[in-house]
Amino acid sequence: MHRRRTPNNFTYVSSCVKYMIFLLNFIFWLFGGLLIGVGLYAFVDKWQATGLVKVETVYDVILNISLVMVIAGGVIFIVSFAGCVGALRENTCLLKFYSLCLLIFFLLEMAIAIMGFVFPHTMQSVLEEQFTDKIIHTYREDVDLQNLIDFAQQEFRCCGLSSEGYMDWSKNEYFNCSSPSVERCGVPFSCCMNATDISSGLVNIMCGYGAQELPVAEAAKKVWTSGCIEIVRSWAERNLYTIAGVALGIALSQLFVIYLAKTLEGQIDLQKSRWNT
Repeated sequence: MHRRRTPNNFTYVSSCVKYMIFLLNFIFWLFGGLLIGVGLYAFVDKWQATGLVKVETVYDVILNISLVMVIAGGVIFIVSFAGCVGALRENTCLLKFYSLCLLIFFLLEMAIAIMGFVFPHTMQSVLEEQFTDKIIHTYREDVDLQNLIDFAQQEFRCCGLSSEGYMDWSKNEYFNCSSPSVERCGVPFSCCMNATDISSGLVNIMCGYGAQELPVAEAAKKVWTSGCIEIVRSWAERNLYTIAGVALGIALSQLFVIYLAKTLEGQIDLQKSRWNT
């Protein structure tokens, strides 16, 4: 705690704690503003390109990457702004709001982590049931989501989302076997084991055509057949200690910042009581 020798200048408020909270939140405030800017740019660009952005249900919002960026950026911007101003102006109301928000985030993260570690199969079933049909159906309608799905399928070497694997794509209007499209009974190129030609470096977008008509054993020779949620769960189980270490580091960081905010609140209250007496 910072104490000065001159009685008239004595203060309970530690400059170190005060400006540490300000600096940390100023960085997150800038990051939140960046997320809002990028998200708004992507949202407006998509709106101008398609002329329509569907936002009718909560799933439409969750699956719209640009909107998720704007919402997440807005939350980070508001909370970090409260931390910045609360610390700089020594405002206990803003600091209480800031501490409460961090505590809520911490509890939500802990709840999700416990669900993921204790009930991994239940979590997988819930995700498959709630999101598989909606994500598969939205593919090609949302370019951002399409790029994210293609990236995930290539990186995790999977195809589709649920335990049905590559057959999930039968639920998409372009890849359904009853579709008049040339892609009927196929899967996206990102499901292919060798989508890129090594010599030319070009991507063969037709490599997944007809994959749904093949038995699993035959399809497994040209495309990945397992669903991405199952693959990600298996990957998380293999890297459990690394993920737990990162999660613990984030949790301890949040608790430390909450501790700093509550410490500063107490120091400000002490200083106010000194002024009153």
